[in-house]
Amino acid sequence: MLNLDRDVVIVGAGPSGLTAARELKKAGLTVAVLEARDRVGGRTWTDTIDGAMLEIGGQWVSPDQTALLDLLDELGLRTYSRYREGESVYIGADGTRTRYTGNSFPVSEATGAEMDKLTGLLDGLAAEIGATEPWAHPKARGLDTISFHHWLRQNSSDEEACNNIGLFIAGGMLTKPAHAFSALQAVLMAASAGSFSHLTDEDFILDKRVIGGMQQVSLLQAQELGADVVLNTPVRTVHWSDGSEGGCGVTVVSERATVNAQFVIMAVPPNLYSRVSFNPPLPRRQHQMHQHQSLGLVIKVHAVYSTPFWREDGLSGTGFGAGSLVQEVYDNTNHGDARGTLVGFVSDEKADAVFELSADGRRRAILESIAGFLGDKALEPEVYYESDWGSEEWTRGAYAASYDLGGLHRYGKDQHAPVGPIYWCSSDIAAEGYQHVDGAVRMGRRTAERIVAAAGEPFAAAPEVTVAG
Repeated sequence: MLNLDRDVVIVGAGPSGLTAARELKKAGLTVAVLEARDRVGGRTWTDTIDGAMLEIGGQWVSPDQTALLDLLDELGLRTYSRYREGESVYIGADGTRTRYTGNSFPVSEATGAEMDKLTGLLDGLAAEIGATEPWAHPKARGLDTISFHHWLRQNSSDEEACNNIGLFIAGGMLTKPAHAFSALQAVLMAASAGSFSHLTDEDFILDKRVIGGMQQVSLLQAQELGADVVLNTPVRTVHWSDGSEGGCGVTVVSERATVNAQFVIMAVPPNLYSRVSFNPPLPRRQHQMHQHQSLGLVIKVHAVYSTPFWREDGLSGTGFGAGSLVQEVYDNTNHGDARGTLVGFVSDEKADAVFELSADGRRRAILESIAGFLGDKALEPEVYYESDWGSEEWTRGAYAASYDLGGLHRYGKDQHAPVGPIYWCSSDIAAEGYQHVDGAVRMGRRTAERIVAAAGEPFAAAPEVTVAG
């Protein structure tokens, strides 16, 4: 058992926690990072499966993600553009497959007009309400007490238009059915990316990838931190004091280390806060808030082929179909790789359904759905892999936490509030870059700045806590 004394202890070695640790060390504070997994990276994970390098977790970089772009540059990491030449494929509500170019789905003139109307409404709300404090806007309660599903249908009677617009946030981002989250949560998702139009433009939101994989953002930062990162050590208890009884600080007990510090950063998604016992218990407000935040469910499917066969047919590899099992598919070929890789996504209730199948049945159903976009050659990949973050012990979903109906306007103002020496830090509670690596980096930097400022104030020593074992 390691016994450490540090200024700050960070729970979680994903991009957010490691960025915070790195910034704190730059400011002259000592840190320890405790990670439950046997690796760093959190919801980013670059691995080799059957000889193919796959991005098991988060991977894309868009032009607005300036915090991540700056960090990539600082770490010496380079990016490359996602392949996007050729025609895309749209599968309509009636199952018709249509090849098209441009940013607009090949729908009827009436459906297209309704999609444009809904896009304009969402762009207007995103600009008006913003990502920083959506809960504080006068429209917040009204938008937060209606589901996104019903908001869409309040504003359009065109079912295909509603499903297509819903696809970009429900299946594509929050990975929950559109009836399970509010219109305000959808507006936050749009505002965090700059606009809803950005979410509908795959050439923007899925612009680039990191050569060698996104996990390097964490691996390189952990390398700089060295022995200050301790793996395979789930944190079990946080003993804390806010100074009301003399001492002020924390003692964090994990399976391999006990750390005495002035501050602790909980750099894990909110659904994992309850995996830690806090002594004394957190305030009622925190307990209630955390129970209204949950992650979605998505299967990220990787299929690797000897060649990118779709390109020979003049296709980009991009496909959309709100009613399809795989609602989105993209060319995900690695930099400099002669093979072709496709990535597809099966979200929320569709994921529930295929998880009831056998592994072979699920593979067959998913590949048949991809083949519906790109042809029968998609049925026979050399490598097939499903990223199932819902079964990951230390994640339990993807991509990030969102509130249930009414939760964002009710609790949002408190999600960043520290509890004594305890700070909260993850992409799940970011503004710009919400649920992306960029948001994780922003939160890491912001939390480090807040702690540096707090550490500069008069601060008592960490409390003496007797810990058994």
